[in-house]
Amino acid sequence: MLQAIVIGGGATGAGILRDLALRGIKAALVEQGDLVHGTSSRYHGLLHSGGRYAVKDAESARECAEENQIVRRIAPFAVEPCGGLFVRLGQDDPAYAAQWVTACREAGIAVEELDVDRLRREEPLLAESVREAYAVPDASVDGWRLVQGNVAAAEAYGARVYTYRRVEGLLMSGGNVAGVRLRNLATGEEERLEAEMVINAAGAWAGQIAAMAGIQLDVVADRGVLLVYHGRLTSRVVNRLRKPGNGDIFVPTGSVTLLGTTATPVPDPDDIRVPAGEVEELKRLGAEMLPLAASARVLRAFAGVRPLYGSRSGGNTRELSRTFVVVDHKAEHGVGGLVSIVGGKLTTYRLMAERVVDVAASHLGVTAPCRTATEPILPPPDRGAMARITSLVGTERARAVADRHPASLPDIIRAMEEPGGRQIVCECEQVTAGELVGTARSLDNPSLGDLRRRTRLGMGTCQGGFCGYRAALALVRADLIPASRVPELLARFQAERWRGVRGGLGGLELRAAELNYALARSQLAMEPEAGGVGHD
Repeated sequence: MLQAIVIGGGATGAGILRDLALRGIKAALVEQGDLVHGTSSRYHGLLHSGGRYAVKDAESARECAEENQIVRRIAPFAVEPCGGLFVRLGQDDPAYAAQWVTACREAGIAVEELDVDRLRREEPLLAESVREAYAVPDASVDGWRLVQGNVAAAEAYGARVYTYRRVEGLLMSGGNVAGVRLRNLATGEEERLEAEMVINAAGAWAGQIAAMAGIQLDVVADRGVLLVYHGRLTSRVVNRLRKPGNGDIFVPTGSVTLLGTTATPVPDPDDIRVPAGEVEELKRLGAEMLPLAASARVLRAFAGVRPLYGSRSGGNTRELSRTFVVVDHKAEHGVGGLVSIVGGKLTTYRLMAERVVDVAASHLGVTAPCRTATEPILPPPDRGAMARITSLVGTERARAVADRHPASLPDIIRAMEEPGGRQIVCECEQVTAGELVGTARSLDNPSLGDLRRRTRLGMGTCQGGFCGYRAALALVRADLIPASRVPELLARFQAERWRGVRGGLGGLELRAAELNYALARSQLAMEPEAGGVGHD
């Protein structure tokens, strides 16, 4: 029997699984969709310096400052150390800026005042109204790579992962939790997993999991809308130097720039609608820092749901702390076998995992210390593998592929060496047929959405309008799917892409959407909503 089951396949759940495995605890993770299909892939991609929370939430600021440096060390494959800025505009309060600088230094956040004229030469798209600017150690982090690296490391130590398994109930024994009852979403069958301890890391769904044991867990589902702009509007993260609010963070990542976010409490964590009013608000507020944001092309608009701990007071969720809480349900509610972790953010995922595993390990009688802060998640690719992939796709692209697939590079290389393996499937993200096929071979019945999360397929300019067809053809040619599955796979993929595209339609976005719509109608007689959104 398992010693521990982790519910939730986001950053926190994956970090918990790795921590359990490193301590020698026999563990498994269950996730209702694919890994990282929830909040950990639906956020702005910022590895916080802590500056955003320095004035209002000193504890969160210190946690972010410390974990920022740890994540850079243990997961360099997932981090782009682009650096960050906090800029005060002419209409923003200078007294708050002075308070912020003091708070950053007290929290241990490195902050350096910059010459504004020089900064404008380095970042020419910044507004003329910038009056003060400070450098902080912000970075961008790829949630997909981070989670997959943690999971691969855990599996190397014997942990197991079960995706597309929805938790339908908790197994109870003598008033204590003794495992989980699952629904296999691929087969429809019911499955049971027993364990001495269940760790609830379900994020915005954590309250629903706790309710299965008759426990009320206060979790506020806080929806945030974000915009994805074509191209990099800035080389560094840009934060507005004022009290945190909507539309005050730009994060360059890969070939795009993200602008976020809003904050709206919703009753259902599955509510990831994108209200048109919030899209326009983000454009307006973003343009105050980067004027081009008012007219630049928006590739898509999407929403994620933050799991905040506490009771909602009115509609202002920005007053709730961004720190995290570990709840030992045996101590708090008399229900053994269950521990929950709520709140926090991706930047502090490792610390969150350490704290909750400390509690779980004490119940299991395990005394092994946490090692996740000092041991790299994955070893760097060996020289032979890097030399081989460099010969196939060149030095720059080889590094990008190695970072994207740190745990499965040999499989990717073998697929690239096959006939047609170096053919480009997705021009925007430079995804080759070999990368796509090699990744698909490691998955059980993958959708194009599963492959998107791992390779960035369809996340560029065409939003899957061209590369989706090529990807499906590559999978058929590799005998990974029958040709009869192509319409269904493409319908689900296009429906998911359309859901994000329609939130920012206008101008160039509308023209591109019309082209993709025409392709879908002419090639497969599909409507944009065909096949439903599913889990892509």
